[in-house]
Amino acid sequence: MAEQALYEELVRQFSAFGAVKREMGRILPSDCPAGSAAVLTLLDRHGEMRMSRLAELLSVDMSVTSRHVAHLAERGWIERSPDPADKRSRLLHLTPAGEAQLDELSQRTTRLLAERLSDWTDEEVGQLTRLMARLRASFGDCRAVPPRPPLRPPAPPQAARPAPTTRTPASTT
Repeated sequence: MAEQALYEELVRQFSAFGAVKREMGRILPSDCPAGSAAVLTLLDRHGEMRMSRLAELLSVDMSVTSRHVAHLAERGWIERSPDPADKRSRLLHLTPAGEAQLDELSQRTTRLLAERLSDWTDEEVGQLTRLMARLRASFGDCRAVPPRPPLRPPAPPQAARPAPTTRTPASTT
């Protein structure tokens, strides 16, 4: 097991990784924000599905999922059709326009990564990809399991807490 300092540095890097995600979000078209892109990606990866399954995969509330779906349907990128097994439900699937939009998103993100990582070797990019996949696998499918109990016991009541410090897990010192 790694030393505590290594885990602390990893936490700082995760926090800083938000800047990478924000930059990737900035290259998305204005009519296809990150949530919409996630829906398109999931429908492409998993195929036709009910909205409840999509909400589960997104790890968001049904109301949020419904807004994403409405946004995408208005643009003609997805269609909602009756579920033959349950007429009250709808099945969501990509349209050809949605597949074209997904291709455009993929090209944009691939170009950005190629530009930003141009000084990386193919081996380094491959190593990062493998390590990120391994990290994700270490956490398993967080959507399908109940939350784990905290690693440390809960903090004492407010009156017994020591004075707060200025250091946070995201600090870069």
